[in-house]
Amino acid sequence: MELAQVRLLVTDFPGCYRYYRDVLGLKPQFEAEDGPYAKFSPDGGTAGIALQDRAQMAQVLDGLADAPAGHRSLVVLRVDDLDRYCEEITARGAELVHGPAPMTDRMRVAHLSDPAGNLVELQEWTALRG
Repeated sequence: MELAQVRLLVTDFPGCYRYYRDVLGLKPQFEAEDGPYAKFSPDGGTAGIALQDRAQMAQVLDGLADAPAGHRSLVVLRVDDLDRYCEEITARGAELVHGPAPMTDRMRVAHLSDPAGNLVELQEWTALRG
């Protein structure tokens, strides 16, 4: 078994698509700004982050609410230089809600939210696990 993707159910598909492509700088596998589905593959990874229009998925899954109450996901992206990457993405419109700051003695993190309210954690490992 292998992880194929993490899929986020979003209500503002075009806004989230532009955010992951233009602000975070992830490359879409194909152009699909109007949805209802898109997949982004971070450099060096095999699994990706996918966006799915929440209303379309609600047609498939009975009982899927229009919007979740509270956070239901956390996308984690590892970067080599957290400070530089945070400078780049804030210049492109990202708003950090936390950090960059140490999380443990081996890792620094920053947190932000995409247009649908999904949390994104950016990680920079400062030391490998022993």
